[in-house]
Amino acid sequence: TGMAMPLPTGGQRTAAGTAMRTAMGTAMGSGDAFGGGIREGKYTEQIYSMIRDGKYHDAIAVLSGKALEFPNSRAAASLLGFCYYHIGDFANAVLTYERLKNSCPDVDEYKLYFAQSLFKAGLYEPALKACENVADSTELSGRVLSLQAAIKYELDDLLDAKALIEQCPPDEADTLVNQACVMYKEATQAGAEPPMLEKARLKFQEAMNQAGFQAELAYAIGLCYYQQRQYGPALKHIAEIIERGVREHPELSVGSQTEGVDVRSVGNSNVLKETALIEAFNLKAAIEYLMKNYEAAQEALSDMPPRSDDELDPVSLHNAALMRMETEPASGFRKLNFLINNPPFPPETFANLMLLYCKHQYYDLAADVLAENAHLTYKFLSSELYEFLDATLMVQTAPEEAYRKFDDLSKKHIDSLRGLTKSIQDARLQRDNDMIKRSLKHYDEALERYIPVLMAQAKIYWDRDHYPMVERIFR
Repeated sequence: TGMAMPLPTGGQRTAAGTAMRTAMGTAMGSGDAFGGGIREGKYTEQIYSMIRDGKYHDAIAVLSGKALEFPNSRAAASLLGFCYYHIGDFANAVLTYERLKNSCPDVDEYKLYFAQSLFKAGLYEPALKACENVADSTELSGRVLSLQAAIKYELDDLLDAKALIEQCPPDEADTLVNQACVMYKEATQAGAEPPMLEKARLKFQEAMNQAGFQAELAYAIGLCYYQQRQYGPALKHIAEIIERGVREHPELSVGSQTEGVDVRSVGNSNVLKETALIEAFNLKAAIEYLMKNYEAAQEALSDMPPRSDDELDPVSLHNAALMRMETEPASGFRKLNFLINNPPFPPETFANLMLLYCKHQYYDLAADVLAENAHLTYKFLSSELYEFLDATLMVQTAPEEAYRKFDDLSKKHIDSLRGLTKSIQDARLQRDNDMIKRSLKHYDEALERYIPVLMAQAKIYWDRDHYPMVERIFR
């Protein structure tokens, strides 16, 4: 099993930020009163003060009442959509902006905000279609391109994402970040060359040099280091993100849960997103988990700004489930199943659910989930992992056939290890230190993948008390 990390979202985030800032401007310019009776006065002043101070829930409470009182008020609806977006209630943001675009068909901004809200709600295909309704707007063309590129990025259509990014202004920091995001995704695909991660990191660094420190960019750089297994530099960037977040936003109550202080949820505010604290703590937990410092990993997750379970993002929910599997397996399985049934979810989720079911010997449940989610099997399981799970699930009903499948898989791993051993020897003969490091890294990774197959193969005979055969397998 492996912990999940949020992907870098860098430049794509700015489409949301720009659009939503304009939403407030549009509402302010659309009239000085909430519909027919209340002129701008204490209500308007109160609402704008709430929004300025980030008290979006309080503003929603007031605006919802005004929207019922004056259902045709464009100003109230526009501000309501803005607030819903900023608390992460994208379902209500979608409904609000859909009503606005239908009642104000000449206002292209509402069409863009509708598409943006669909995107943030994970409804990528509808969001792409909604972009077509505003594609002819000259004034919004740059933001539409950025949004379309973000959608294609989330859909893993990297060729189209790159083509759209190429149409954006080349010298802008957002364009650099979008390019780096695509490079990162390409670098983490199977068969990608290791230097691609370094190229992505340098592109993120170039963007931060141009735009100044931004927590999300620092996280993306740290994530590149993590993927390169350079945990020291990754932790250095994480530490800077956390230090700044604690210093600049004490109201986010970092570390309060670990210290046992009972504090209310900070929610999913825009301030929390800008600090990238959630991403940083998830990455810190992943590094500690990989280094087998499980208590430190759990502490990193509990140090996050406090949020209720229903406010957790998919990555945090996945990692919380993984960390508590030993003590609360039922709760962990509920969380992982919830994620599977409510996409989008971290790509590690499906494989981890299958492996954990097998680890806890819930073979029937694993077989059911595998059969019911064939589309996820092809998308999230490598052929090697699928063959391992297939053999594992067969042990209960056909142990001889399962052993044969493990044996076939074992031979593939041994062939791979022999090839990598030769690569190490060749690199040493050539005295190529970089190639030696890469080959050793690949060998260690291949060995890690082989050991579970060997152990599963031996377990078949161990469970039958056939210890001489177990010894023979290990030899």
